[in-house]
Amino acid sequence: MRKGDEYLASLQDDREIYLDGERVHDVTSHPAFAPVARTIAGLYDLAADPLSEMSYTAPETGQEANRVFCIPRSRDELAARRRAIETWARHTHGWVGRGPDHVGAFLAGFASCPQAFAREPHDFAANVSAHYRRLLDESLFISYAIIPPQFSRASTAHDWDGDFIQAGVAEERPEGIVVRGAQMLATGACVADEILISCIKPLTPEDRNFAISFMLPMAARGMKLYCRRSYATGSTSAYDYPLSSHYDETDALVVFDDVLVPWDRVFVDRDVAGLRRQFFDTGAHIMGNSQAQIRLVAKLQFILGLARKIAAVNQVDRIPGVQEKLGELASLASLVESAVMAAEYQATPDENGMWRPGPRALYGAMGLQAEIYPRVLTIVRDLAGGGVLQLPASVKDMLNPATRRDVDRYIQSPGVSAEERVKLFKLVWDAVGSEFAGRHHQYEMFYAGAPFVAKGYAYRNYGYERPVADVEEFLASYSVDG
Repeated sequence: MRKGDEYLASLQDDREIYLDGERVHDVTSHPAFAPVARTIAGLYDLAADPLSEMSYTAPETGQEANRVFCIPRSRDELAARRRAIETWARHTHGWVGRGPDHVGAFLAGFASCPQAFAREPHDFAANVSAHYRRLLDESLFISYAIIPPQFSRASTAHDWDGDFIQAGVAEERPEGIVVRGAQMLATGACVADEILISCIKPLTPEDRNFAISFMLPMAARGMKLYCRRSYATGSTSAYDYPLSSHYDETDALVVFDDVLVPWDRVFVDRDVAGLRRQFFDTGAHIMGNSQAQIRLVAKLQFILGLARKIAAVNQVDRIPGVQEKLGELASLASLVESAVMAAEYQATPDENGMWRPGPRALYGAMGLQAEIYPRVLTIVRDLAGGGVLQLPASVKDMLNPATRRDVDRYIQSPGVSAEERVKLFKLVWDAVGSEFAGRHHQYEMFYAGAPFVAKGYAYRNYGYERPVADVEEFLASYSVDG
């Protein structure tokens, strides 16, 4: 079981990361990345603590490993996996969306069905199994970038002007493939050990050169990351921005300048059908997304706690209209909570012996995620009102005796000191109104892709055959003759 200090030491390599026009030489000390790196280190320390009950003996290696990475081979193992993921999610209150357990779940799905990667002219089954064993042995933090740049939504990569805008195979060599182009959206990659590059967007047969899947260490020569603006660096203090200052997992564009990918790191090579097999035939997609929904539950529960606290501090929690809003929040969160448990209850083993959560409930929750999360934020904003705006500019107003007296007198609530009230509403603002909050709003809305994509998963996995059969049977039971 990896420790936090071991993880932090592994990040001090020669990875090529750019922020604000300058290269970042050490993510463990840079103010944009150090906070979330320390947060991830805390996850590793938590998993290594025997009291967390997150470890198990992996049958693939015979060694102790983190249960969040397991291939569940029974209903009990699936439940234990869920509890381990919940432990990490509660530690970050769901605000780290792409922690090590996310892509780790995809890799576990890949490895549960290695035959899906054994296709002519290459057999990459052994590669998938080997890298999954590495994940277990080294407790790796793997990020991914599986979406093409938004060059054009009206066409696919083969039809784009220019030379390899989307990451693709520019050359094949005896030692591997040479990749050129870019891919997004590498959340957390700056503080990850390795990155999985692939494409989940449907491609055409003409896009063969872009139908690839491989893993690389973050310090791979020729691979560069261009990061969005950091919210951690804009945090004046943890008191003012308690979420931004700890959980800003930077998103990045990954650029490949003719990067050599050795054959033993390739999973799919110029195989359009192979891209779909790796995600859906193996069960990787549902395993990765079950982690995401477990994490979302923790986040929604935390936001509900904020809402309930706002109502209590403002002494409006006995007003029927406020209780109605709190009840709606409870209903929305309960839908996702229930879907996670229903998916576990409906789980069945696939042909390879991996217990997959029931897709009907899981994808049903995902289909509404882009509507549930914005609605939750809207209700919290309504409950908070102007309380999140009428706040001291920063913690300095709390520390200066010349301003503190007025703050104490005018920004308190009955039984709640100004310091505690300001602290609460600063946290609320960081959850619903800051740049960090805006990024999370966008993230949760498009986590599974555009709404038609997310609801398409729900449509294909609901199982319409039985309802349609019931309707047809009922229609056949009467006629114009009575």
